[in-house]
Amino acid sequence: MVESSTFMLCHAPPVWRVGLRQHPQRAHRSRVRTIGAVDDVVGELAAEQDGLSAILAGLHPSDWRRPTRCEGWDVADVVLHLAQTNELAIGSATGRFEEALSVLAGDAPRGASVDDGVAAMVARERSADVAGVLGRWTSGAGALVSILRQGDGSTRVRWVAGELSLRTLATTRLAETWIHAGDVAGAVGAVLADTDRLRLIARLAWRTLPYAFASAGRAMAGPVAFRLVSPDGASWDFEPDEGAVTTITGPAVQLCGVAARRVDPATTSLRGDGPDAKAVLALVRTYA
Repeated sequence: MVESSTFMLCHAPPVWRVGLRQHPQRAHRSRVRTIGAVDDVVGELAAEQDGLSAILAGLHPSDWRRPTRCEGWDVADVVLHLAQTNELAIGSATGRFEEALSVLAGDAPRGASVDDGVAAMVARERSADVAGVLGRWTSGAGALVSILRQGDGSTRVRWVAGELSLRTLATTRLAETWIHAGDVAGAVGAVLADTDRLRLIARLAWRTLPYAFASAGRAMAGPVAFRLVSPDGASWDFEPDEGAVTTITGPAVQLCGVAARRVDPATTSLRGDGPDAKAVLALVRTYA
């Protein structure tokens, strides 16, 4: 990915308070497979976790202290953040969200921004014991996958600022893991292959555009289509039923990088046509 310091933001788990229920964009005419059972997503999440775990297993203790593109966080901090948010997701999936949040947040004041909240969580549990951080990540990742596989993807669960389906929770964990695996890989000089798992992340970004616009206090001129190219050259098209007024085209990996705020859209080959083209690339996101 081409990086821009403007976009090197770290963040909390994705939260879909607006958009999925009130103003969804549906992809009935998409050329990609419709997301069905939660197992479809969980298998991809497990594969993404395995990719990160393979990198972590080969690190020297000093590598854990390498700075990442998340300002103020080293590799250990990023992995701790992922472990914490996996634990929060486990709480969500098992109906214990508030309890899990209370344990992780401790006596931190409520009402802080999401970014401030996750920064406080990491600062509170930051540790020199990298083996402990790795063990926490490994056990939590496995437990989350096991719990999600037992669930009904349509079940709605509590999340940071509202409710979402268990299937969407799994997809947001996939997106979060992909983003931070990239942060770790970049810090230690590892290379992560672009895979078809990006399809789920791109679809998440497309589905939640109404949320992104609403969060910025903007109104969409109308539905948006994504016509993307997969890592192996296939077409990934996401198109609304009623027809799009704005269309974004280009490589899926670049779109996902922009949505993660890891890539400046001006440095990509992404192109847009329609009244919201510029705003879509500025606002699209896979996180809260």
